[in-house]
Amino acid sequence: MNTLIDTFRAVLGGAHVLTEAADITPYCSDWRGRYRGQPLCVVRPANTEEVAAVVRACATANVAIVPQGGNTGLCGGATPIGGEVVVSLTRLNRIRALDPDNNTLIAEAGCTLASVQEAAAAAGRLFPLSLAAEGTATIGGNLATNAGGVQVLRYGNARELCLGLEVVLPDGRIWNGLSGLRKDNTGYDLKHLFIGAEGTLGLITAAVLKLFSPPRSIATAWVAVPEPTAAVALLTRLREQIGGRVTAFELIGRPALELVLKHIPGSRDPLPVTSPWQVLIELADTMVTDLAEPLQAVLAGAIDTGIVQDAALAANEAQARALWALRENISEAQKREGLSIKHDISLPVSRIPEFIMRCDAALEAAFPGVRIVCFGHLGDGNLHYNQSKPLAQDNADFIAQTPAVNRIVHDLVHELGGSISAEHGLGQLKREEILRYKSAVEMDMMRAIKRALDPRGLMNPGKVL
Repeated sequence: MNTLIDTFRAVLGGAHVLTEAADITPYCSDWRGRYRGQPLCVVRPANTEEVAAVVRACATANVAIVPQGGNTGLCGGATPIGGEVVVSLTRLNRIRALDPDNNTLIAEAGCTLASVQEAAAAAGRLFPLSLAAEGTATIGGNLATNAGGVQVLRYGNARELCLGLEVVLPDGRIWNGLSGLRKDNTGYDLKHLFIGAEGTLGLITAAVLKLFSPPRSIATAWVAVPEPTAAVALLTRLREQIGGRVTAFELIGRPALELVLKHIPGSRDPLPVTSPWQVLIELADTMVTDLAEPLQAVLAGAIDTGIVQDAALAANEAQARALWALRENISEAQKREGLSIKHDISLPVSRIPEFIMRCDAALEAAFPGVRIVCFGHLGDGNLHYNQSKPLAQDNADFIAQTPAVNRIVHDLVHELGGSISAEHGLGQLKREEILRYKSAVEMDMMRAIKRALDPRGLMNPGKVL
């Protein structure tokens, strides 16, 4: 393996081939600290040609590769298992082109999501993908996991925001699919093989991303509701009366809010009423218009019928940011609280209240005193549904029951027509679990694609498949 490392040094320069334990440690574990692996080395190429040279060298030596971006994934998809070469793509961080008339931007894979948002804004455009880790998460990782975030309701997942890709294939060839076309019916749409594949079919090195006109009017509200059924009813009212201007609709259970209030300095409850459920609503319009008035009208009607208990509208941008901080800091607050069993699930919006009611009851029956932290993107049917025991001395035993908890949660998700992975991917965490829920035909098709593109299984082994 010394010969392979020497090859990397010749191509990249010694400073960008990391072999010392102190240097590679940040690349060896996932954000949650659940997975850890010791790679052969970490390489940091600066452009697509260097990525291709690294991949060719690994293919010749029959050494596996783990692509890594901002390392903010939550399922161990970018964490080495042992002996692979970690290819960090963070030095591929250029905005190659921006076409405001075509509403497209070409970003390299190592650009952070925040830097892409900033580049779009500087040109008077919006790149709408938005999530809590956007200052660190990279575009390559966002696409590799088909990231969702808080504005999927209006703009779609990362898949819907991508028009073209540049990819280094497992044999080191470069596929240039950087098309900015909205219409191209000339065969298979190959980019979709790599979006959501978590680096198991190739390394995304650049992408053509869709841009939009930025909103000129925004209204944000924090709303107390008595139960998830009321939240769904409120969402339906908003869609019927306000339409496509609803950009975000986030459901937040009381335990999730309490963790933020406990662990995030400066946090405060926006409402005097202590409600079991909260909803964070955002409306946006590209026209200069008063969105607060129609939002207030819908909420007033919902209060009259008992759907809403109380509501607070942000009077300015600072107040809106404070409301969003309550939502975006839930994951960090949970991390500070300690380990929990996490589920990233999706369901038809209409089935979410039934899922919460039935699953809460089943978990409480099986694990008395369980704390359920439920929050997520109700508008697109994606819940983060997490469990722990409030007392640390009880929690270790409870975490050991993860398979039993997963069975309760995932079986009900499947029964109700949902998915056990909505926006975080499978990674290492769910690659065995998915076998229970995907059909044999689906698994055969996925394996056939993997064999066709990566016959030796060198691309991110132990993930997805």
